[in-house]
Amino acid sequence: MQAKTISYKRPDGKSVNGYLAEPTGGDEAPGVVVIQEWWGLNDQIRGVAGNLAAAGYRALVPDLYRGKSAVDAKEAEHLMTGLDFGDAAGQDIRGAVQHLKATGSAKAGVTGFCMGGALTVLSAVNVPEADATVVWYGFPPLEYVDASRIKAPMIGHFAIKDEFFPIAKVEELEKKLKAANVSFEFYRYPAKHAFANETANEKNLPPLEYNPQAAELAWKRTMEFFAKNLK
Repeated sequence: MQAKTISYKRPDGKSVNGYLAEPTGGDEAPGVVVIQEWWGLNDQIRGVAGNLAAAGYRALVPDLYRGKSAVDAKEAEHLMTGLDFGDAAGQDIRGAVQHLKATGSAKAGVTGFCMGGALTVLSAVNVPEADATVVWYGFPPLEYVDASRIKAPMIGHFAIKDEFFPIAKVEELEKKLKAANVSFEFYRYPAKHAFANETANEKNLPPLEYNPQAAELAWKRTMEFFAKNLK
């Protein structure tokens, strides 16, 4: 595996930095854009990109916060509140998908966690170049989801005991996707928010809890889905 910071172009021509992890010699490997949690582009999300690279994908993490990251929830909330979600999805993330495809990946998907999960749903709507999306415990306000524009298959991993993204709202999102004939599958886990983040318990936030069993099952499903739709 090899990893580096790169700069790529958004559709509007502006440049964004990102963290790119690739399999050794895998210039033509399928791509996955990885979207951060509200903490920013930190070591944990770099690790996710590294794991995807080890599995044979070119993984690109856009630096949505432009070099900033947070260690506590108050700081993270401040950074997230200052983020223009429409711009992030339609420009930063779409540009990342376009970059992967322009530099060797025949297909590229999007995955994201928490805030990144919400942005993954928006990307399904606003990034026509995406070939598959995997949502992890997050969704945007549902009025922003024009499901008729979602053409790529999607899977989602949601926590039944999630205090930030209630499971009842997941059911509403499912209804919207079904009505628009989107190809999707949502999975529910007996877990709390951030169950796939191995550093969640270090945050001292009771609503967050790492659940290795749920994480392992969700990752198994994710790798099968990406292999089917991107490889």
